[in-house]
Amino acid sequence: MQTEAVQTQTIQRSSPPNHIFVGKKPVMSYAMSALIQLTQAGEIVVKARGMAISRAVDVAEIVTKRLGNGAFSVKDIRIGTEVVGEGSETRNISSIEIVVGK
Repeated sequence: MQTEAVQTQTIQRSSPPNHIFVGKKPVMSYAMSALIQLTQAGEIVVKARGMAISRAVDVAEIVTKRLGNGAFSVKDIRIGTEVVGEGSETRNISSIEIVVGK
């Protein structure tokens, strides 16, 4: 009888658990995720780059105005530019971080 060794891998996140990266999913899925994390952590950071910036702003507004019923507010907004690409094909992409808390 032959036994096999089972290896388990742990996947490490490169960001803290209270950060939400906004992409192409529907806005309400990010808003519900943000609301759940806000009830547990008390503060979240909504991050987005490029075309998703408007969606990140929508998420923050939905959480503070519609779902939070005034319990949450925007604490800080940081905007910046990230350089993406290598060599001669680098591009500047706008980014935003919105801190929402109690």
